[in-house]
Amino acid sequence: MTLSVTGVSTPAKRLLATLLPIVLLSAPLPLLAQPASSSVVDEPVSNELPLEDIQTFAEVFERIKRAYVEEVDDRTLLRNAMRGMLSELDPHSAYLDEEEYQSLRESTQGEFGGIGIEVGTENGQLMVITPIDDTPASRAGLQSRDIIVAIDGTPTESMSLQEAVTLMRGEPNTEIRISVLRSGEDTPREFILTREIIRSESVKHELLEPGYGYLRISQFQSRTPDQAREALERMAQGQPLEGLILDLRNNPGGVLQAAVGITDLFLDEGLIVYTEGRLSDTEMSFSASPATPASDVPLVVLINGGSASAAEIVAGALQDQRRGVIMGTGSFGKGSVQQIMPLGNGEGLKLTTALYYTPNGRSIQAQGIEPDVEVVRGRLEVAESRREIREADLEGHLSAQQAPRDRQEMAERLLDDYQLSEALNLLKALNVVDRQRR
Repeated sequence: MTLSVTGVSTPAKRLLATLLPIVLLSAPLPLLAQPASSSVVDEPVSNELPLEDIQTFAEVFERIKRAYVEEVDDRTLLRNAMRGMLSELDPHSAYLDEEEYQSLRESTQGEFGGIGIEVGTENGQLMVITPIDDTPASRAGLQSRDIIVAIDGTPTESMSLQEAVTLMRGEPNTEIRISVLRSGEDTPREFILTREIIRSESVKHELLEPGYGYLRISQFQSRTPDQAREALERMAQGQPLEGLILDLRNNPGGVLQAAVGITDLFLDEGLIVYTEGRLSDTEMSFSASPATPASDVPLVVLINGGSASAAEIVAGALQDQRRGVIMGTGSFGKGSVQQIMPLGNGEGLKLTTALYYTPNGRSIQAQGIEPDVEVVRGRLEVAESRREIREADLEGHLSAQQAPRDRQEMAERLLDDYQLSEALNLLKALNVVDRQRR
């Protein structure tokens, strides 16, 4: 094969001479065999190289080197080109330099310096997917779907997702100023936050009333299923659970195996989730095991627009298997699988390689999980009614014992969280119907 480089300057020719052997060695890729049952077929890689496009790339490279207002070294240009290749694929694929790669590794280990938000991009805008529980972001009042327009005064309009994450992370006890635009508002809100070491505890639990448990999972970490199993056992001590609320609101996801483990706590058989990609090694399938501690406890699962990825896997599996009632609002719709691929120079790639599917074959990607019962976020208000005479108004009435403080606090909490209050009411109704059927 002969390549003509007519009209290309000497520096560009040198770049072509460097690029072509690399491209030639990498094409064609060997085809990988697909399982007979797979509906995904590996697409053959074309043997023909886009030589004209490579020549154009080399020409652009040379013109930037020669004419850009400031001198740019070759390493910076090539890394910018690689970033561009990945960022244009989808919002979650990225080229990671050494610092970014290390930062990502720290975040997957569950401890890093930052403000505690999961972010993504939508229509080119940097958006809060969800604040993580008990972090500076959640305490300050940042909400799912807030648009971050500036970080420390720097506009985010032309900023990559990874650049934004790097800016927001930093040493504990340092301040950061975040400007966000909230839906329905014209003027950005300013939040001044102090970074902390983010050590997110992923599982919380309590009894809302005797027999009615509440299990909150804020994200999916490797130990989340074990912690949730222990929480279920503690809540069932003394009295079996008559109902359980699994709260996945504002849960940004996390480890796939943890999502499978949580779902397996409530299913004793059946498919949980499967993935499909172009290559056979990206195809996985996970099913429930018979050892299930809470297979028959009435279950309501709370989701909202901040429930993403692994949280959607749990909600989708329980919905398809008719194991519980999904309540709240539609989830985020992040149904893609990313692999972290280390490179030989200490840097790495985060590359989308597959999509998640629910047991019934529904794709989560850009669709999300729609609740069985839609309940929007709100607060209960006690309506004023016509004044009626009651026992307490009679002279000499006997006084009742004061309700314990924790019961008063729970009542106030249910007033503040309309979705949680409705979930508890639904569980009680399910138990009434179940008792009538016996």
